[in-house]
Amino acid sequence: MFDEIHEECGVFGAYRLPQASLITYYGLHTLQHRGQEASGIAVMDQGKISIQKGKGLTIDLFTKESLKKLKGETAIGHVRYSTAGGQENANIQPIVARGLKEQVAVVHNGQIVNEKELRVELEKEGCIFQGTSDSEIILHNIQKEKGSLYERVKKTAAKLVGAFSLIVMGEDELIAVRDQKGLRPLSFSKMEDGYVIASETCALDILGLYEHTEILPGEIVRFYKGIVSRERYALPSFQYMCAMEYIYFARPDSDIESINVHAFRKETGRLLAKNDWIEADLVVGVPDSSLSAAIGYAECAGIELEQGLVKNRFVTRTFIQPTQALRDRGVRMKLSPIKDVIEGKRVVMIDDSIVRGTTSRRIVRLLKEAGAKEVHVRIASPIITSLCFYGVDTSTKEELIGARMSEEQIKDYIEADSLKFMSVEELKEAAGHVGLCTACFDGAYCTPLFSYQEKLEN
Repeated sequence: MFDEIHEECGVFGAYRLPQASLITYYGLHTLQHRGQEASGIAVMDQGKISIQKGKGLTIDLFTKESLKKLKGETAIGHVRYSTAGGQENANIQPIVARGLKEQVAVVHNGQIVNEKELRVELEKEGCIFQGTSDSEIILHNIQKEKGSLYERVKKTAAKLVGAFSLIVMGEDELIAVRDQKGLRPLSFSKMEDGYVIASETCALDILGLYEHTEILPGEIVRFYKGIVSRERYALPSFQYMCAMEYIYFARPDSDIESINVHAFRKETGRLLAKNDWIEADLVVGVPDSSLSAAIGYAECAGIELEQGLVKNRFVTRTFIQPTQALRDRGVRMKLSPIKDVIEGKRVVMIDDSIVRGTTSRRIVRLLKEAGAKEVHVRIASPIITSLCFYGVDTSTKEELIGARMSEEQIKDYIEADSLKFMSVEELKEAAGHVGLCTACFDGAYCTPLFSYQEKLEN
């Protein structure tokens, strides 16, 4: 219904904590913005894993009674939006291996770009796959390596190319790994006599844990027998945090690489306004991820900030209609303009990104139908021109309006009176000390693409 960039997945772990499943439930509920297709929790108790997972939201899948059945002091959980692999039940995480000597479970956020090569190698060795996700490839590699679970995870991590935040659960053991480029965030905090691990710090804050430790790019962290050990499995390289984590995916109350997401977005708005020429009466942000940028723009430009659009928070991705006419109506069901605020005004509309352009056009029309005199669109990110192969669903290149139209053509298509995007340089300025992956804006991929290179060229 909406041409948005789809969220990443989210991972969570609880180690040596009573009611680990309940704590993981709270963590996944906080990370729900990262994936609404499926959810799952696995718990370790005396060497055996209990698991519950399925399609749907965390709040719908788990009850007080079902969580009581997930007994154990170590747990991992996952909320899913499918990137690599489809929506089959076999791809829902956590994924569990039940061996004769031990049971192991894995949750993963990101995308492995050499997954095809690894899958072919594993199939030649006799491995049988239940699903199509790259997470299952990770688990198979862990199982085939030799040594302790920690040694096997470490060897597997060194083979993986791409983006991943990974949590592996063994008996009285959690192992957290981050890809060597640092494309995906992962942090942990101490809680009572144990620890919790999460994709975003907001899931730690909700538990009252405001002291976070970020797992470094190329680092593996072991929580074993109550002791935490940290080691680099790969040599440090330049940081390539996914820019979309700051722009769109993460909650504004999360900190990534010691930068608050709200503060980052506010700075992008300020930079947008810094060299802008437009005269306007008010600034309106498109709920929700654009509101911080709208605040920064309004403060810098000295233009009044108003709530010109109201979001219906009960419309989810399940509200998808088959016809264009109903999709157009769907936009009205998700966003409503406040006529008394908009009518007769020159409006600066701040949004985080434009993917296909259809939603931007509908929102511009909504504002003009509500009586806006002019609508000037400002985008708090650069033009998306390239596909992402690191876990962000940017569809096909043909569907990316920025890959086939100039900025002026996009302006005409969305029916705006003017249009301005951020530059890649301005985006990097907002990030300060953090290095960003900007491949979706400039095609500068930070790893080899392996089999995905052919898709890119075609």
